Amino acid sequence: MPGMVLFGRRWAIASDDLVFPGFFELSLRVVWWIGILTLYLMHRGKLDCAGGVLLSSYLIVLIVLLAVIICTVSAIVCVSMKAGSSSFPLWSPSSLCLTPLGGKWLPIPPLAPITWTVMSRASYSVASRQQLLACGKPESSSCAVALGTTTILELLFRDTDLVPSDIAAGLTLLHQQQDNIRNSQEPDEVISHSPGPPQEADLDAELANCHHYMQFAAAAYGWPLYIYRNPFTGLCKIGGDCCRNRTTEYDLVGGDQLHCHFGSILHTTGLQYRDFIHISFHDKVYELPFLVALDHRKESVVVAVRGTMSLQDILTDLSAESETLSLECGVQDCSAHKGISQAARYVYQRLVNDGILSQAFSIAPEYQLVVVGHSLGAGAAAVLAIMLRNSYPQVRCYAFSPPRGLLSKSLYEYSKNFIVSLVLGKDVIPRLSVTNLEDLKKRILRVIAHCNKPKYKILLHGCWYELFGGSPDNSPTELDGGTQGDLTQPLLGEQSLLTHGSPTYSFSSDSPLESPTKYPPLYPPGRIIHLEEEGTSGRFCRAAAQYCARWSHESQFSKILIGPKMLTDHMPDVLMKALDSVVADRAAFLLCPAGGSLNVDVV
Repeated sequence: MPGMVLFGRRWAIASDDLVFPGFFELSLRVVWWIGILTLYLMHRGKLDCAGGVLLSSYLIVLIVLLAVIICTVSAIVCVSMKAGSSSFPLWSPSSLCLTPLGGKWLPIPPLAPITWTVMSRASYSVASRQQLLACGKPESSSCAVALGTTTILELLFRDTDLVPSDIAAGLTLLHQQQDNIRNSQEPDEVISHSPGPPQEADLDAELANCHHYMQFAAAAYGWPLYIYRNPFTGLCKIGGDCCRNRTTEYDLVGGDQLHCHFGSILHTTGLQYRDFIHISFHDKVYELPFLVALDHRKESVVVAVRGTMSLQDILTDLSAESETLSLECGVQDCSAHKGISQAARYVYQRLVNDGILSQAFSIAPEYQLVVVGHSLGAGAAAVLAIMLRNSYPQVRCYAFSPPRGLLSKSLYEYSKNFIVSLVLGKDVIPRLSVTNLEDLKKRILRVIAHCNKPKYKILLHGCWYELFGGSPDNSPTELDGGTQGDLTQPLLGEQSLLTHGSPTYSFSSDSPLESPTKYPPLYPPGRIIHLEEEGTSGRFCRAAAQYCARWSHESQFSKILIGPKMLTDHMPDVLMKALDSVVADRAAFLLCPAGGSLNVDVV
């Protein structure tokens, strides 16, 4: 249902969003009305005193007014409980166009796009607010460049007239639709692109390496992640390091503004302060914190890049344009995510120009270079490893939960030789790209335009399904004949997107949309290990999940999957717990191989 227009502004609620607040108000007013009525009936015989007539009149008027309000709210709730096309027809979307950010509706010809002047004004307003929040100073050049390239948000939300509850209902229906499709598939249809024997042979070795180097990727987050993982003991363990004066040690590791970070890094990695070459928590747009350490256990020089932790990092994430890289790797079409490649270039310049890597290899010349990171740090680590490979041919990279929209097809194939990515469950970030976002928007529009159930029922059933599971809803979400005439009461009131002929909507097409040339298809880095939850889709109200590990093809991450864990599976602490479980289970399985062959890929 399109947003309501009131006082010349479009609001982020629709008329069918009034069910739940209406029920809440009704419950309060009914209790209030019953209480006042009971009080009046119990004491009306005692109101013959001085002023009693005035008080009695007041109570009677109040009871009548509350009854009228209750009836009015009940009528609003009853109308709002109906499907979208039966709700309040306050406007005609076919002849009006909304300016962004709550502007007025302007009369325009049907099917005409939003004018460039309006979009420029909206983009400038959003950019100004973001710049003040993330950068502090409007004249910051790096922030201005980043904000100028964050049009991915504009790309995602253009030519739609949806309120947040519409999107929530669409995600709920899409999740149940995906589960229905998955449940109807045969087991051999679910797993595709099986890896060859050489990949199977080193799965356990690479899982062990991922388990080891994930500690460094987590350490790069500093004290916030450490205390989050250890809420009861973390502050006590690193509290002394926050106040202790360690000038000599800081000079040794070359750190800046470490404070509590240094103690958390030591506890997370298990290393000594002498093992660290450099630690930096300098954080700006396109400039990420990182650390360099000597890992004597694996005989490697480890470079760990931090993931998203600040508004500046978010701007780096949103700079999703494709940028050509100047590489000496003999690969055509060397392009990558602009924001991440800029961040990787910053770390590269620090490592090479400041002599940090030279210092590390002067201490341990026989060690191997390993670059790691999580999330945004994983993407930067992958691009950094590609940049460093010409000078360090033996470089290895372990990218934990990297973004999908990272490398061009040629660089993706090239990176398979030295990069391993690890993805947990339905994590949305390794499936996140402009192409996949456009595809998700198209699927949401289709599923809600084809649903004739009231929104409140969809949301109630969806909440129960996400929390406790059960059978997916069998409500119709696709039209059998593909004709608009069969649709009686669509969730999208007035069939706004259908009559507008939105380019993102199609009854017949089910394939992902082509991205604009500004956003060509990009791919995740290297070979991918997928930790997939065994059994049915996980719920919050379940025991600890069990995971199986297998090599996966990038095509298995070509669509965004909806689920209750699509965000939590991206958290570094959740990934570390899953890695602990998988590595322990596989080790126990290899020690007791009575159940089958040693080289199977499922625990």
